Amino acid sequence: MQIQLNTDTSVQGSDSMAEWAQRELTDRLARFRDHITRVEVHLSDINGAKGGEMDKRCVLEVRLAGRQPMAVTHVASKVADALTGACDKLLSALDTAIGRERDAKRRETIRGA
Repeated sequence: MQIQLNTDTSVQGSDSMAEWAQRELTDRLARFRDHITRVEVHLSDINGAKGGEMDKRCVLEVRLAGRQPMAVTHVASKVADALTGACDKLLSALDTAIGRERDAKRRETIRGA
């Protein structure tokens, strides 16, 4: 699973932030690692230099093996909160999408065919 971090000019994309984001996503998405080929993280500041609350946006785009890409967005006041919020939404979306392929007894369903 590859993780690519993209930031706009208003968000500092330091090496420590990239390492933290990679660790966070790798740990939280570990149970889906067989399905995910790449995760693109887009961090931006909605207001730019103006400031304000709830202006950090994180978009997570996930490339799944044999499926269409999925994307989620979360807005928060801090970059770290935006990333963790987007990760929570992504986990929920992956549970829904991948969970549909299995029934209650963990057998393949016709949707997976």
